[in-house]
Amino acid sequence: MLHIEFTTDLGAKVTVDVENASALLDTQRQYGRLGWTSGEIPSGGYQFPLENEPDFDWHLIGARKWTSPDGEELVIHKGHAYRRRELEAVDSRKMKLPAAVKYSRGAKSTDPEHIREKSDGEFEYVTLAIFRGGRRQDRYATPGARPGTPTQAPAQAARPAPTRPAPTQPRPAPARADDEPPF
Repeated sequence: MLHIEFTTDLGAKVTVDVENASALLDTQRQYGRLGWTSGEIPSGGYQFPLENEPDFDWHLIGARKWTSPDGEELVIHKGHAYRRRELEAVDSRKMKLPAAVKYSRGAKSTDPEHIREKSDGEFEYVTLAIFRGGRRQDRYATPGARPGTPTQAPAQAARPAPTRPAPTQPRPAPARADDEPPF
């Protein structure tokens, strides 16, 4: 019997028993859909193969994709919004790095020092996940997704930009609570 300790979206600690290692990722998905996390963001962010980025199952780390009213795709994790950034390959005398996709946000004063990264200048940021190199791991893909195909639930699909109704049209109904931004 394995035990996983989750932190709920409200900060409570919950221990869940898992029958065996083969059920571990399914358990992380199940509770991750609720926004529960089973660990802290490592220094430099979680590292995954680049080929997993289009259909990565964000529930594994307690995160989810969300599209802003402006149409920007973000990943929400513990109440923070992380933006997708494409990094070009680096090939210099000092460093060789393949192209990558990174999900990051600006650092806040409340962020632990070990997860803050400095960029050029005084700006600091926090990386949630970076996808670079490596071989695809099907276990990290959203269940049922075809390899390399972006996944998006219908409720999370991009919405058209709001338009101002003509004066003769009735005003649209107020937004439902589940349409509100999660932060």
